[in-house]
Amino acid sequence: MSAKKTTWHHIRRSPLQSMAALIIVFFTALLFIVFYLVSSGLSKTLTYFETKPEITIFLKDGLSKDLVQSVQNDLSLYPDIREIRFISKEKALDIYQDQNKDNPLLLEMVTSDILPASFEVSANNPQTLEQIENDFKTRTDIVDELIYQKDVVSNLLVWTQRIRLSALIFVSLFSFVSFLVIFTIIGMKITNRKDEIKISRLLGASRSFVKKPFIMEGIFYGLFGSLFANLVVLPIAYLFKTDVNNFFQPINFINLDPVHILQIVAVSCLLSIILTYFASILSVKRYFKF
Repeated sequence: MSAKKTTWHHIRRSPLQSMAALIIVFFTALLFIVFYLVSSGLSKTLTYFETKPEITIFLKDGLSKDLVQSVQNDLSLYPDIREIRFISKEKALDIYQDQNKDNPLLLEMVTSDILPASFEVSANNPQTLEQIENDFKTRTDIVDELIYQKDVVSNLLVWTQRIRLSALIFVSLFSFVSFLVIFTIIGMKITNRKDEIKISRLLGASRSFVKKPFIMEGIFYGLFGSLFANLVVLPIAYLFKTDVNNFFQPINFINLDPVHILQIVAVSCLLSIILTYFASILSVKRYFKF
């Protein structure tokens, strides 16, 4: 009997053990894929805000045109300024109406009088924006509020690090459990088939020939457990991709182009196979004494 047929024979003869091995590998790969997609999206979000730094200066009501022009002139003197946009009260109302066009009740409650005029300043160097923030936060006579995306970047960085740490802990924990489960199941199968192994050895089968089906069985669990996880996660991710990407516009938070999908499947399958391969190898070394 060939190694492949023997491997399939081992799997079919103990379906509950085989199912347990597949399930634990499935959940390990599933966690890895989910955390990979989320971490990748957060990294792109973080990069977007880091490469497009911006500060918004909301002005107090009642400022004269000359004073507003003076503020714009002061801003233009800073180095590395990429763009200065003045948003008048009327323009702010247009933006608000466009953002809430599907909610008529909100549109009725807001007029241009209650919206502040503002300057949106973007720069190539974040240090320039920090300097603007430090200079203008003391000018309380003309500045009503400052919003600097440094806080957004800092919060995103914290959340990205926490999610990556959580991913590392959970995936490592499930990987360890998967390793122990595969190690134990392969060991139990070797022990349960010790008579068959002894007979095969007496008939002239080499040690490597007898060991091979058990190692291939571990690889089977890694490959198919990971493939099943991809078949579950990727369609769900595709289903929610449009809504999630619309929420994070203009960031492509979930990237499911064919090349990226292929990378996810290849990496998850490869890591699962490596995990189960070493688990089966060590189990064979530990329990194979014939």
